[in-house]
Amino acid sequence: MVTSALEKAAILVEALPYIKKFYGKTVVIKYGGHAMVNEELKQAVMKDVILMKLVGMHPVLVHGGGPEITGMLERLGIRSTFIQGLRVTDAATMEVVEMVLVGKVNKEIVGLIQQLGGKAVGLSGKDGGLFQATKQLVTGKNGEGEEVPVDLGYVGEVSRVNPEIIETVIAKGYIPVVAPVGAGPEGQSYNINADYVAGAVAAALKADKLVMLTDVEGIFANYQEKASLISSLNAADVPRLVAEGVIAGGMIPKVECCVKALEAGVATTHIIDGRLAHSILLEVFTDQGIGTMVVK
Repeated sequence: MVTSALEKAAILVEALPYIKKFYGKTVVIKYGGHAMVNEELKQAVMKDVILMKLVGMHPVLVHGGGPEITGMLERLGIRSTFIQGLRVTDAATMEVVEMVLVGKVNKEIVGLIQQLGGKAVGLSGKDGGLFQATKQLVTGKNGEGEEVPVDLGYVGEVSRVNPEIIETVIAKGYIPVVAPVGAGPEGQSYNINADYVAGAVAAALKADKLVMLTDVEGIFANYQEKASLISSLNAADVPRLVAEGVIAGGMIPKVECCVKALEAGVATTHIIDGRLAHSILLEVFTDQGIGTMVVK
């Protein structure tokens, strides 16, 4: 009993300099993957975020919701199609995306934070003009191998962020919870990759940290060897690692977001394993940290 109490005291003492260091600082967290599906992990993430707020930090949560969108589309008999990892989004699909992300997932997260003793406000890009979107353009190859433009429908990218509403919510003592839906110049809704939204929001807020929750431990020099986890990655090495295939698939947009955030003034960026309970606290408040830190 005494040993257990001493261990807890030691943990608190270890956390003290980090609490002091990050007091009053903004941390943007991209919440997605397995941590959004597993009930225990959901609770762990929200408790981490609430604790950060209570010790004087300013956490901002940006969430995805791909599996929930796919599930609702299936129930409605609408087939999902993906190109380069992005969901092709026609008008009917966009209605479902907005309904699920803004009306269901966002409010469930806000409700859970409230239930666990925190205070949260749900936002989308449309609220207070938080962020505007433009149509995202991608290229693909036709039958002859020529590069041609590919129309993904209402898939957008962030063109401008107005952080005022988030800063107002933070100043009033609430945790902002942001859904990745924005409006274009003519008011049309756009479905935006949550990784890119998190990076853009972190950049606009000049956040001290951007933390990306993923379903892997971090970036590996060789994924077959767990000992090859890259604990610190220089942003200048990213293009080479992408070309070599070390950084591939869904990890590419996450790393790109980290690099862009660093270029915009975010102090540090982290890619960590969201499948590990309290991974955010382990990264922020312990000496060893976890995952991969991308630095400028």
